[in-house]
Amino acid sequence: MRRSSGRRVFALAGVLALVTCNAALADEAPKSWWQLITLNAYASASYTWNFNDPQSNLNQLRAFDYDSNSIRIDAAELVVQKAVAQKGEFGFRVDVAFGAVAKVAAARGLFRDPTTNASLDIDLQQAFASYIVPLGHGLRVDVGKFVTPVGAEFIDGYDGYNDNFSRSFLFTLAIPFTHTGLKLTYPFNDKFAATVMVVNGWDNVLDNNAAKSFGVALAITPLAPLTIYLNYIGGPERDNDNTDFRHLVDAGVVYKPTPRWSFTVNADWGMDMNAIVPVSSVPTADTGVAAGGASPAASNAQWAGVAGDIRCQATRRFALIVRGEAFWDVDGFRTGTAQRLLEATLTPEVRITDGLLVRADARIDNSNQAVFQRSDGLLRHYQPTLGINALYVF
Repeated sequence: MRRSSGRRVFALAGVLALVTCNAALADEAPKSWWQLITLNAYASASYTWNFNDPQSNLNQLRAFDYDSNSIRIDAAELVVQKAVAQKGEFGFRVDVAFGAVAKVAAARGLFRDPTTNASLDIDLQQAFASYIVPLGHGLRVDVGKFVTPVGAEFIDGYDGYNDNFSRSFLFTLAIPFTHTGLKLTYPFNDKFAATVMVVNGWDNVLDNNAAKSFGVALAITPLAPLTIYLNYIGGPERDNDNTDFRHLVDAGVVYKPTPRWSFTVNADWGMDMNAIVPVSSVPTADTGVAAGGASPAASNAQWAGVAGDIRCQATRRFALIVRGEAFWDVDGFRTGTAQRLLEATLTPEVRITDGLLVRADARIDNSNQAVFQRSDGLLRHYQPTLGINALYVF
């Protein structure tokens, strides 16, 4: 009898506690929109030594790690956002960046002068508003400036960083950094999502012509460890040219068979129509007439590349990453020299704390043309560098 009564008392106490808890939750007022705003930060610093000891103290054909023999701030970034996840939600995101990354990735017409092309060490890297239309699985609408969906690598931030410190030639030379315009994303199911966008073009806040560019991005996950990305961007990109399209096709495959191993392959092909103008068709300064009489027709500029990397998460705190790639600037449109570039990079990574990461970047670049500067100003076919990078995420 005492055991039976004890059970009833215990059960009754549990029910009362549950009712009281539910009542408290029901009485709790929903959070205001400003209480849903989050603040995050990211910082990165590095040192890179170029074994060629270039006379200019610059590493050639690099995106952000262009300074040789200099301790520098790569990026200091502050992100303010109200994220959206459910249908009918409004939100926004603003990324303010400082440092070398900001100077290189700044878009025309914002923190890059449209006339001189000069930029500052500050950039509004992203600034867009978002809304999820309550349609089907939810149609996400983003309007403003956002990073490109193209490519396997991206601009580092609090919500993600690349496996290697230095960027590949594909990231540096084959694709844009950011876009300004309208982006629509729809997840059809957990295996397939599509994005379409209409934008000012490549890295333009203030457009350089009257035409717009459009893009399509597909994300396919046929199996849990395998993801396939397909992207296309097309539109006129040269100054005051509204007809000659620049086409870019990008494909990527990410395979993660186990939490320890990750394999990535990325390929790009680009073409800019009528971008190569023969020298004989350029008007001379004294006569204003092309040398040699009739002007030969302009030809299309093309570039292509493929890159792959392997990441091994040996322990919770240590990882080793290997990357290799080849890039063909068929007409010299992207680098100024018609050449084939090869690159190999080894990156050991140590996570000191959950937010602090230190890594090395041992890399060698090679070209079939002499394009890499030496200490005496002459050029050679290869460029070996060693970088040390520390980054912190808050």
